[in-house]
Amino acid sequence: MSRHQRLTKEIREGPSGPKVGAFFDLDRTLLAGFSAASFFFERLVSGRMAPKEISDSLLGALSFSLGRTGFSGMMSASAAAYRGMAEEALLEIGEEVFAKHLATQIYPESRALVEAHQAMGHTVAIISSATRYQAEPLAREMNIDQVLCTQLEVEDGVFTGKVVHPTCWNEGKAVAARRIAKESDVDLGQSYFYTDSDEDLPLLEIVGRPRPLNPNRGLAQIAKERHWPVSRFTSRGTPGPGEWARTALAYASLAPSLGAGLVAGLVSGSRREAINTAASLWGDLATSLSGVDLRVEGEENLWAERPAVFIFNHQSGLDLVLMAKLVRRDVTGVSKQELLNNPIFGPLLAASGVVFIDRFNTASAIEALEPAVQALNEGLSLAIAPEGTRSLTPRLGRFKKGAFHMAMQAGVPIVPVVFRNVLDALPKNALVVRPATVEVVVLPPVDTSSWTVEGLDVEVEAVREQYLRVLGS
Repeated sequence: MSRHQRLTKEIREGPSGPKVGAFFDLDRTLLAGFSAASFFFERLVSGRMAPKEISDSLLGALSFSLGRTGFSGMMSASAAAYRGMAEEALLEIGEEVFAKHLATQIYPESRALVEAHQAMGHTVAIISSATRYQAEPLAREMNIDQVLCTQLEVEDGVFTGKVVHPTCWNEGKAVAARRIAKESDVDLGQSYFYTDSDEDLPLLEIVGRPRPLNPNRGLAQIAKERHWPVSRFTSRGTPGPGEWARTALAYASLAPSLGAGLVAGLVSGSRREAINTAASLWGDLATSLSGVDLRVEGEENLWAERPAVFIFNHQSGLDLVLMAKLVRRDVTGVSKQELLNNPIFGPLLAASGVVFIDRFNTASAIEALEPAVQALNEGLSLAIAPEGTRSLTPRLGRFKKGAFHMAMQAGVPIVPVVFRNVLDALPKNALVVRPATVEVVVLPPVDTSSWTVEGLDVEVEAVREQYLRVLGS
Protein backbone atom coordinates (compact mmCIF):
# COMPACT_ATOMS: atom_id res chain seq x y z
CA MET A 1 0.00 0.00 0.00
CA SER A 2 1.45 3.39 -1.03
CA ARG A 3 1.74 6.35 1.34
CA HIS A 4 -1.19 8.09 -0.33
CA GLN A 5 -3.32 4.95 -0.03
CA ARG A 6 -2.54 4.72 3.69
CA LEU A 7 -3.33 8.40 4.11
CA THR A 8 -6.72 8.13 2.40
CA LYS A 9 -7.71 4.68 3.74
CA GLU A 10 -10.04 6.16 6.36
CA ILE A 11 -11.83 8.22 3.68
CA ARG A 12 -12.19 5.34 1.23
CA GLU A 13 -13.56 3.02 3.91
CA GLY A 14 -15.88 5.62 5.43
CA PRO A 15 -19.34 6.92 4.49
CA SER A 16 -19.90 8.33 1.01
CA GLY A 17 -22.22 10.95 -0.40
CA PRO A 18 -22.64 14.75 -0.22
CA LYS A 19 -23.83 14.79 3.40
CA VAL A 20 -20.20 14.32 4.41
CA GLY A 21 -18.27 17.59 4.27
CA ALA A 22 -14.51 17.86 3.70
CA PHE A 23 -13.31 21.35 4.61
CA PHE A 24 -9.73 22.48 3.96
CA ASP A 25 -7.79 25.44 5.23
CA LEU A 26 -5.42 26.93 2.62
CA ASP A 27 -2.02 27.94 3.99
CA ARG A 28 0.17 25.20 5.47
CA THR A 29 -2.67 22.75 4.78
CA LEU A 30 -3.21 22.62 1.03
CA LEU A 31 -0.11 24.76 0.44
CA ALA A 32 3.33 24.45 1.99
CA GLY A 33 3.75 28.21 2.23
CA PHE A 34 1.67 31.29 2.96
CA SER A 35 -0.29 32.61 0.02
CA ALA A 36 -0.46 36.14 1.45
CA ALA A 37 3.35 36.32 1.57
CA SER A 38 3.61 35.20 -2.07
CA PHE A 39 0.91 37.71 -3.03
CA PHE A 40 2.71 40.55 -1.25
CA PHE A 41 6.09 39.57 -2.72
CA GLU A 42 4.81 39.43 -6.29
CA ARG A 43 3.14 42.82 -6.06
CA LEU A 44 6.23 44.29 -4.40
CA VAL A 45 8.85 43.08 -6.91
CA SER A 46 6.61 43.95 -9.88
CA GLY A 47 6.36 47.56 -8.69
CA ARG A 48 2.59 47.43 -8.25
CA MET A 49 2.62 48.66 -4.63
CA ALA A 50 2.84 52.29 -3.58
CA PRO A 51 5.18 53.09 -0.64
CA LYS A 52 2.23 53.85 1.65
CA GLU A 53 0.61 50.50 0.84
CA ILE A 54 3.86 48.70 1.62
CA SER A 55 4.23 50.42 4.99
CA ASP A 56 0.54 50.01 5.92
CA SER A 57 0.60 46.29 5.04
CA LEU A 58 3.78 45.61 6.99
CA LEU A 59 2.62 47.60 10.02
CA GLY A 60 -0.75 45.85 9.98
CA ALA A 61 0.85 42.41 9.85
CA LEU A 62 3.29 43.32 12.63
CA SER A 63 0.53 44.68 14.83
CA PHE A 64 -1.51 41.50 14.32
CA SER A 65 1.46 39.22 15.09
CA LEU A 66 2.11 41.17 18.32
CA GLY A 67 -1.54 40.85 19.32
CA ARG A 68 -2.22 44.59 19.21
CA THR A 69 -4.95 44.30 16.57
CA GLY A 70 -7.27 41.51 15.55
CA PHE A 71 -7.47 39.78 12.19
CA SER A 72 -10.30 42.03 11.02
CA GLY A 73 -8.21 45.10 11.88
CA MET A 74 -5.26 43.79 9.87
CA MET A 75 -7.49 43.01 6.88
CA SER A 76 -9.12 46.44 7.09
CA ALA A 77 -5.68 48.06 6.87
CA SER A 78 -4.84 45.97 3.80
CA ALA A 79 -8.23 46.58 2.17
CA ALA A 80 -7.90 50.34 2.58
CA ALA A 81 -4.88 50.28 0.27
CA TYR A 82 -7.05 48.83 -2.53
CA ARG A 83 -9.60 51.65 -2.48
CA GLY A 84 -10.34 52.72 -6.05
CA MET A 85 -8.52 49.76 -7.63
CA ALA A 86 -10.39 47.67 -10.22
CA GLU A 87 -11.10 44.17 -8.91
CA GLU A 88 -10.01 42.77 -12.28
CA ALA A 89 -6.45 43.88 -11.54
CA LEU A 90 -6.30 41.80 -8.36
CA LEU A 91 -7.86 38.81 -10.12
CA GLU A 92 -5.09 38.96 -12.72
CA ILE A 93 -2.42 39.19 -10.01
CA GLY A 94 -3.97 36.18 -8.28
CA GLU A 95 -3.60 34.08 -11.41
CA GLU A 96 -0.01 35.26 -11.82
CA VAL A 97 0.87 34.46 -8.21
CA PHE A 98 -0.61 30.99 -8.52
CA ALA A 99 1.36 30.21 -11.67
CA LYS A 100 4.65 31.61 -10.36
CA HIS A 101 4.56 30.60 -6.72
CA LEU A 102 1.62 28.60 -5.42
CA ALA A 103 1.13 25.84 -8.01
CA THR A 104 4.36 24.09 -7.02
CA GLN A 105 3.63 24.53 -3.29
CA ILE A 106 0.56 22.27 -3.30
CA TYR A 107 1.21 19.29 -1.05
CA PRO A 108 0.84 16.05 -3.07
CA GLU A 109 -0.62 14.45 0.07
CA SER A 110 -3.27 17.16 0.36
CA ARG A 111 -4.11 16.72 -3.31
CA ALA A 112 -4.57 13.00 -2.62
CA LEU A 113 -6.89 13.79 0.30
CA VAL A 114 -9.00 16.15 -1.82
CA GLU A 115 -9.25 13.63 -4.64
CA ALA A 116 -10.21 10.84 -2.22
CA HIS A 117 -13.05 12.95 -0.80
CA GLN A 118 -14.19 13.88 -4.29
CA ALA A 119 -14.17 10.21 -5.33
CA MET A 120 -16.47 9.46 -2.39
CA GLY A 121 -18.89 12.17 -3.47
CA HIS A 122 -18.27 14.34 -0.40
CA THR A 123 -18.98 18.07 -0.31
CA VAL A 124 -15.50 19.57 -0.60
CA ALA A 125 -14.78 23.21 0.22
CA ILE A 126 -11.92 25.54 1.04
CA ILE A 127 -12.62 27.57 4.19
CA SER A 128 -9.83 30.08 4.59
CA SER A 129 -9.07 33.51 6.03
CA ALA A 130 -7.35 34.32 2.70
CA THR A 131 -9.12 36.30 0.00
CA ARG A 132 -10.64 34.85 -3.15
CA TYR A 133 -7.73 36.24 -5.16
CA GLN A 134 -5.41 33.85 -3.32
CA ALA A 135 -7.72 30.86 -3.03
CA GLU A 136 -9.77 30.63 -6.23
CA PRO A 137 -6.97 29.79 -8.72
CA LEU A 138 -5.94 26.87 -6.51
CA ALA A 139 -9.54 25.76 -6.03
CA ARG A 140 -10.04 25.74 -9.79
CA GLU A 141 -6.88 23.67 -10.28
CA MET A 142 -8.06 21.11 -7.69
CA ASN A 143 -11.68 21.09 -8.95
CA ILE A 144 -13.02 22.43 -5.64
CA ASP A 145 -16.28 24.22 -6.35
CA GLN A 146 -16.92 25.92 -3.01
CA VAL A 147 -14.58 28.59 -1.61
CA LEU A 148 -15.54 30.43 1.56
CA CYS A 149 -13.03 33.11 2.46
CA THR A 150 -12.56 36.71 3.60
CA GLN A 151 -14.30 39.07 1.19
CA LEU A 152 -13.25 42.59 0.21
CA GLU A 153 -16.12 44.96 -0.60
CA VAL A 154 -16.54 45.70 -4.31
CA GLU A 155 -18.94 48.14 -5.95
CA ASP A 156 -19.27 48.38 -9.74
CA GLY A 157 -16.09 46.35 -10.15
CA VAL A 158 -14.01 48.66 -7.92
CA PHE A 159 -12.77 48.10 -4.34
CA THR A 160 -14.30 50.39 -1.75
CA GLY A 161 -11.44 49.88 0.71
CA LYS A 162 -13.66 47.99 3.18
CA VAL A 163 -13.83 44.37 4.35
CA VAL A 164 -17.06 42.38 4.35
CA HIS A 165 -17.81 41.22 7.91
CA PRO A 166 -17.58 38.71 9.43
CA THR A 167 -14.15 37.77 8.15
CA CYS A 168 -13.46 34.06 7.62
CA TRP A 169 -11.15 33.67 10.60
CA ASN A 170 -11.51 31.88 13.94
CA GLU A 171 -15.25 31.81 14.73
CA GLY A 172 -15.90 33.10 11.20
CA LYS A 173 -14.80 29.73 9.80
CA ALA A 174 -17.36 27.95 11.95
CA VAL A 175 -20.00 30.36 10.64
CA ALA A 176 -18.95 29.52 7.07
CA ALA A 177 -19.14 25.78 7.72
CA ARG A 178 -22.62 26.08 9.23
CA ARG A 179 -23.69 28.00 6.14
CA ILE A 180 -22.47 25.17 3.88
CA ALA A 181 -24.20 22.64 6.12
CA LYS A 182 -27.49 24.49 5.84
CA GLU A 183 -27.30 25.19 2.11
CA SER A 184 -25.95 21.79 1.02
CA ASP A 185 -27.53 19.54 3.67
CA VAL A 186 -24.14 18.56 5.09
CA ASP A 187 -23.94 16.65 8.39
CA LEU A 188 -21.18 18.39 10.35
CA GLY A 189 -21.04 15.42 12.72
CA GLN A 190 -19.77 13.25 9.85
CA SER A 191 -17.55 15.92 8.32
CA TYR A 192 -13.80 16.53 8.20
CA PHE A 193 -11.82 19.73 8.73
CA TYR A 194 -8.13 19.90 7.84
CA THR A 195 -6.05 22.78 9.21
CA ASP A 196 -2.65 23.65 10.66
CA SER A 197 -3.69 26.28 13.21
CA ASP A 198 -5.20 26.40 16.70
CA GLU A 199 -6.90 29.64 15.59
CA ASP A 200 -9.35 27.36 13.77
CA LEU A 201 -10.48 25.63 16.96
CA PRO A 202 -14.13 26.84 16.66
CA LEU A 203 -14.55 24.86 13.42
CA LEU A 204 -12.47 21.90 14.60
CA GLU A 205 -14.83 21.53 17.55
CA ILE A 206 -18.05 21.34 15.52
CA VAL A 207 -17.01 18.68 12.99
CA GLY A 208 -17.01 14.99 13.77
CA ARG A 209 -13.60 14.38 12.24
CA PRO A 210 -11.07 17.11 13.09
CA ARG A 211 -7.82 16.40 11.22
CA PRO A 212 -4.82 18.60 12.08
CA LEU A 213 -2.26 18.79 9.24
CA ASN A 214 1.23 20.19 9.86
CA PRO A 215 -0.10 21.63 13.15
CA ASN A 216 1.47 24.61 14.86
CA ARG A 217 2.55 24.23 18.47
CA GLY A 218 -0.83 25.21 19.89
CA LEU A 219 -2.83 22.83 17.71
CA ALA A 220 -0.34 20.00 18.24
CA GLN A 221 -0.88 20.26 22.00
CA ILE A 222 -4.67 20.38 21.63
CA ALA A 223 -4.60 17.38 19.29
CA LYS A 224 -2.52 15.43 21.79
CA GLU A 225 -4.94 16.21 24.62
CA ARG A 226 -8.02 15.35 22.57
CA HIS A 227 -6.51 12.35 20.74
CA TRP A 228 -7.04 13.84 17.30
CA PRO A 229 -5.02 12.11 14.56
CA VAL A 230 -2.20 14.31 13.24
CA SER A 231 -0.43 14.21 9.87
CA ARG A 232 2.74 16.07 8.89
CA PHE A 233 3.92 16.51 5.32
CA THR A 234 7.49 17.19 4.21
CA SER A 235 7.06 16.81 0.45
CA ARG A 236 7.09 20.58 -0.04
CA GLY A 237 8.79 23.47 1.70
CA THR A 238 12.48 23.58 2.60
CA PRO A 239 14.27 20.31 1.73
CA GLY A 240 16.11 18.50 4.49
CA PRO A 241 19.81 17.51 4.49
CA GLY A 242 18.92 13.95 3.49
CA GLU A 243 17.04 15.10 0.42
CA TRP A 244 19.92 17.36 -0.62
CA ALA A 245 22.36 14.48 -0.18
CA ARG A 246 20.21 12.03 -2.16
CA THR A 247 19.80 14.53 -4.99
CA ALA A 248 23.53 15.22 -5.11
CA LEU A 249 24.22 11.50 -5.37
CA ALA A 250 21.65 11.16 -8.14
CA TYR A 251 23.29 13.93 -10.17
CA ALA A 252 26.76 12.54 -9.42
CA SER A 253 25.74 9.09 -10.67
CA LEU A 254 25.91 10.48 -14.20
CA ALA A 255 29.74 10.28 -14.10
CA PRO A 256 30.08 6.52 -13.38
CA SER A 257 27.22 5.83 -15.82
CA LEU A 258 29.12 7.63 -18.59
CA GLY A 259 32.27 5.74 -17.60
CA ALA A 260 30.50 2.40 -17.83
CA GLY A 261 29.06 3.41 -21.19
CA LEU A 262 32.49 4.35 -22.48
CA VAL A 263 33.91 0.97 -21.46
CA ALA A 264 30.97 -0.86 -23.05
CA GLY A 265 31.46 1.11 -26.26
CA LEU A 266 35.19 0.41 -26.40
CA VAL A 267 34.71 -3.31 -25.78
CA SER A 268 31.86 -3.72 -28.28
CA GLY A 269 33.12 -1.20 -30.80
CA SER A 270 29.62 0.27 -30.88
CA ARG A 271 28.72 3.89 -30.16
CA ARG A 272 25.10 2.88 -29.76
CA GLU A 273 25.99 0.28 -27.10
CA ALA A 274 27.88 2.99 -25.21
CA ILE A 275 24.78 5.23 -25.24
CA ASN A 276 22.47 2.38 -24.26
CA THR A 277 24.63 1.35 -21.31
CA ALA A 278 25.14 4.88 -20.00
CA ALA A 279 21.49 5.94 -20.31
CA SER A 280 19.93 2.83 -18.75
CA LEU A 281 22.47 2.70 -15.90
CA TRP A 282 21.97 6.38 -15.11
CA GLY A 283 18.21 5.88 -15.08
CA ASP A 284 18.58 3.02 -12.58
CA LEU A 285 21.12 4.76 -10.34
CA ALA A 286 19.52 8.21 -10.31
CA THR A 287 16.06 6.94 -9.40
CA SER A 288 17.34 4.60 -6.68
CA LEU A 289 19.70 7.14 -5.11
CA SER A 290 17.11 9.93 -5.09
CA GLY A 291 14.50 7.71 -3.41
CA VAL A 292 12.12 7.45 -6.36
CA ASP A 293 10.21 4.16 -6.37
CA LEU A 294 8.93 3.61 -9.92
CA ARG A 295 5.77 1.47 -10.16
CA VAL A 296 5.03 0.48 -13.75
CA GLU A 297 1.76 -0.89 -15.09
CA GLY A 298 1.81 -2.28 -18.64
CA GLU A 299 5.59 -2.69 -18.76
CA GLU A 300 5.24 -5.28 -21.53
CA ASN A 301 4.03 -2.49 -23.84
CA LEU A 302 7.49 -0.91 -23.71
CA TRP A 303 8.82 -3.85 -25.71
CA ALA A 304 5.79 -4.94 -27.75
CA GLU A 305 6.79 -3.06 -30.91
CA ARG A 306 10.05 -1.30 -31.77
CA PRO A 307 10.99 1.08 -33.20
CA ALA A 308 8.21 3.29 -31.86
CA VAL A 309 7.52 6.86 -30.85
CA PHE A 310 7.23 6.92 -27.05
CA ILE A 311 5.23 9.92 -25.91
CA PHE A 312 4.89 11.07 -22.30
CA ASN A 313 3.12 13.80 -20.35
CA HIS A 314 5.86 16.25 -19.39
CA GLN A 315 5.57 17.04 -15.68
CA SER A 316 9.11 17.33 -14.38
CA GLY A 317 12.81 17.62 -15.06
CA LEU A 318 12.91 14.05 -13.77
CA ASP A 319 11.09 12.78 -16.87
CA LEU A 320 14.37 12.38 -18.79
CA VAL A 321 15.77 10.04 -16.13
CA LEU A 322 12.53 8.06 -15.90
CA MET A 323 12.29 7.60 -19.66
CA ALA A 324 15.92 6.40 -19.73
CA LYS A 325 15.07 3.84 -17.08
CA LEU A 326 11.89 2.73 -18.84
CA VAL A 327 12.88 2.60 -22.52
CA ARG A 328 16.52 1.64 -21.78
CA ARG A 329 18.01 1.14 -25.24
CA ASP A 330 18.02 2.13 -28.90
CA VAL A 331 16.17 5.39 -28.36
CA THR A 332 16.83 9.05 -29.10
CA GLY A 333 14.75 12.11 -28.37
CA VAL A 334 13.54 15.55 -29.32
CA SER A 335 14.30 18.47 -27.04
CA LYS A 336 13.93 22.24 -26.92
CA GLN A 337 16.81 24.18 -28.43
CA GLU A 338 17.52 25.99 -25.15
CA LEU A 339 18.78 22.75 -23.57
CA LEU A 340 21.62 22.65 -26.09
CA ASN A 341 23.17 25.55 -24.15
CA ASN A 342 23.33 23.50 -20.94
CA PRO A 343 27.07 22.90 -20.35
CA ILE A 344 26.53 19.34 -19.08
CA PHE A 345 23.42 17.91 -20.69
CA GLY A 346 23.62 19.83 -23.97
CA PRO A 347 26.76 18.08 -25.30
CA LEU A 348 25.68 14.71 -23.91
CA LEU A 349 22.25 14.84 -25.53
CA ALA A 350 23.75 16.06 -28.81
CA ALA A 351 26.25 13.17 -28.76
CA SER A 352 23.39 10.70 -28.25
CA GLY A 353 21.61 11.97 -31.37
CA VAL A 354 18.89 14.06 -29.71
CA VAL A 355 17.20 16.45 -32.17
CA PHE A 356 16.93 20.05 -30.94
CA ILE A 357 14.10 22.25 -32.18
CA ASP A 358 13.11 25.90 -31.87
CA ARG A 359 9.66 25.76 -30.24
CA PHE A 360 8.87 29.31 -31.34
CA ASN A 361 9.64 28.81 -35.04
CA THR A 362 7.16 26.35 -36.52
CA ALA A 363 8.80 26.15 -39.97
CA SER A 364 12.23 25.58 -38.44
CA ALA A 365 10.86 22.97 -36.03
CA ILE A 366 9.26 20.93 -38.80
CA GLU A 367 12.50 20.95 -40.80
CA ALA A 368 14.53 19.99 -37.71
CA LEU A 369 12.36 16.88 -37.18
CA GLU A 370 13.56 15.25 -40.41
CA PRO A 371 16.63 13.65 -38.72
CA ALA A 372 14.29 12.16 -36.11
CA VAL A 373 12.17 10.53 -38.83
CA GLN A 374 15.37 9.22 -40.39
CA ALA A 375 16.42 7.73 -37.03
CA LEU A 376 13.07 5.93 -36.81
CA ASN A 377 13.57 4.54 -40.30
CA GLU A 378 16.99 3.27 -39.22
CA GLY A 379 15.54 1.32 -36.28
CA LEU A 380 15.87 3.75 -33.38
CA SER A 381 12.88 4.63 -31.23
CA LEU A 382 12.02 8.19 -30.29
CA ALA A 383 10.95 9.72 -26.96
CA ILE A 384 9.08 13.04 -27.03
CA ALA A 385 6.66 15.06 -24.90
CA PRO A 386 3.73 16.14 -27.11
CA GLU A 387 2.80 18.97 -24.71
CA GLY A 388 6.11 20.60 -25.60
CA THR A 389 6.77 22.05 -22.15
CA ARG A 390 6.62 21.01 -18.52
CA SER A 391 3.41 21.42 -16.56
CA LEU A 392 3.14 23.35 -13.28
CA THR A 393 0.41 20.97 -12.15
CA PRO A 394 -0.75 17.45 -13.07
CA ARG A 395 -3.30 18.95 -15.46
CA LEU A 396 -2.69 17.69 -19.00
CA GLY A 397 -1.80 20.31 -21.60
CA ARG A 398 -2.70 20.51 -25.28
CA PHE A 399 -0.86 18.02 -27.54
CA LYS A 400 1.20 19.29 -30.46
CA LYS A 401 1.21 17.17 -33.61
CA GLY A 402 4.96 16.76 -34.24
CA ALA A 403 5.32 13.36 -32.56
CA PHE A 404 2.30 12.02 -34.42
CA HIS A 405 3.51 13.34 -37.77
CA MET A 406 6.84 11.58 -37.28
CA ALA A 407 5.24 8.26 -36.32
CA MET A 408 2.94 8.44 -39.33
CA GLN A 409 5.78 9.30 -41.73
CA ALA A 410 8.02 6.51 -40.44
CA GLY A 411 5.18 3.99 -40.23
CA VAL A 412 5.83 3.16 -36.56
CA PRO A 413 3.38 2.96 -33.64
CA ILE A 414 2.82 5.51 -30.89
CA VAL A 415 3.37 4.17 -27.36
CA PRO A 416 1.71 6.40 -24.72
CA VAL A 417 3.56 6.58 -21.39
CA VAL A 418 1.43 8.18 -18.68
CA PHE A 419 3.15 9.64 -15.61
CA ARG A 420 0.65 10.04 -12.81
CA ASN A 421 2.60 11.90 -10.15
CA VAL A 422 6.20 12.77 -11.06
CA LEU A 423 5.54 16.22 -9.60
CA ASP A 424 5.49 14.58 -6.17
CA ALA A 425 9.20 13.97 -6.59
CA LEU A 426 10.34 17.05 -8.51
CA PRO A 427 7.98 19.94 -9.33
CA LYS A 428 8.78 22.41 -12.07
CA ASN A 429 11.68 24.78 -11.29
CA ALA A 430 12.75 22.72 -8.25
CA LEU A 431 16.29 21.40 -7.82
CA VAL A 432 15.91 18.85 -5.04
CA VAL A 433 14.28 15.48 -5.69
CA ARG A 434 11.92 14.31 -2.93
CA PRO A 435 11.53 10.59 -2.20
CA ALA A 436 8.25 9.47 -3.76
CA THR A 437 6.41 6.56 -5.31
CA VAL A 438 5.92 7.46 -8.96
CA GLU A 439 3.21 5.62 -10.87
CA VAL A 440 3.55 4.98 -14.61
CA VAL A 441 1.03 3.44 -16.96
CA VAL A 442 2.31 2.28 -20.35
CA LEU A 443 -0.60 1.90 -22.76
CA PRO A 444 -0.65 -0.52 -25.71
CA PRO A 445 0.99 0.67 -28.95
CA VAL A 446 -1.28 2.72 -31.22
CA ASP A 447 -1.11 1.65 -34.86
CA THR A 448 -0.53 4.62 -37.19
CA SER A 449 -0.49 2.77 -40.52
CA SER A 450 -3.96 3.96 -41.53
CA TRP A 451 -3.55 7.57 -40.38
CA THR A 452 -3.85 10.45 -42.82
CA VAL A 453 -2.80 14.07 -42.57
CA GLU A 454 -6.44 15.12 -42.94
CA GLY A 455 -7.53 12.94 -40.02
CA LEU A 456 -4.55 13.61 -37.75
CA ASP A 457 -6.37 16.00 -35.41
CA VAL A 458 -8.89 13.28 -34.58
CA GLU A 459 -6.17 10.69 -33.96
CA VAL A 460 -4.21 13.05 -31.70
CA GLU A 461 -7.30 13.84 -29.66
CA ALA A 462 -8.10 10.11 -29.32
CA VAL A 463 -4.63 9.47 -27.86
CA ARG A 464 -4.97 12.44 -25.54
CA GLU A 465 -8.30 11.07 -24.34
CA GLN A 466 -6.48 7.90 -23.26
CA TYR A 467 -4.24 10.04 -21.06
CA LEU A 468 -7.23 11.84 -19.56
CA ARG A 469 -8.88 8.52 -18.69
CA VAL A 470 -5.76 7.20 -16.95
CA LEU A 471 -5.21 10.48 -15.11
CA GLY A 472 -8.87 10.63 -14.09
CA SER A 473 -9.20 14.14 -15.53
